[in-house]
Amino acid sequence: MSYQIWIAYMLACWVISVSPGAGAIASMSSGLNYGFRHGYWNALGLQLALLVQIGIVAAGVGVLFATTPWAFWAVKWFGVAYLLYLAYLQWMAPIQSIEIQQEQPTKSRSKLVMYGFLINMSNPKAIVFLLAVLPQFLDLSKPQWSQYAVMAVTMVTIDLIVMAGYTGLAAKVLKLLTSPRQQKYLNRTFAVLFSCAAGLLSLEIGRASCRERVSNYV
Repeated sequence: MSYQIWIAYMLACWVISVSPGAGAIASMSSGLNYGFRHGYWNALGLQLALLVQIGIVAAGVGVLFATTPWAFWAVKWFGVAYLLYLAYLQWMAPIQSIEIQQEQPTKSRSKLVMYGFLINMSNPKAIVFLLAVLPQFLDLSKPQWSQYAVMAVTMVTIDLIVMAGYTGLAAKVLKLLTSPRQQKYLNRTFAVLFSCAAGLLSLEIGRASCRERVSNYV
């Protein structure tokens, strides 16, 4: 993976992690109920599940690309379409009420880790999202597993930083998310970001396809 591709991937990871979802809600709940030092163990569970999901995608995609040459481009265009679909959902998303139960019974560290793990693993959309995004940054001329390792370390590191923010600043972030006006602005912002990402990826796919055709012709 080149430095330029890694930078683009890193920026994508920030957008993915900051976008509010089940993991962010779980982190805020842990922060409000148990404080940062104890509640942050939930984030460790989230990352363990993320690593499992990346492993599943890497194994499945590796076999697919090895047996079906055209699948690489099909998965790339699927990623563009899925990002546009997410942008549409974010733009049209209704204002939702986010309620977090407070004063819950104290959970041990192991239970918080397991809770975070189950939150991420029980979300089938996470694997679909990873399937749509990760192959966009693959170079099939180089070993795939080393690239997936770099992607995994980058995504987990960034997600740990973001979840630390959600856990430590839970009260302030929750106030922002429960405001209808702010929630609408956030939804529209992420819709634009997903659309821009889809546009940039489609341009890159087009350039790569042209380069491949020229090399085959020559």
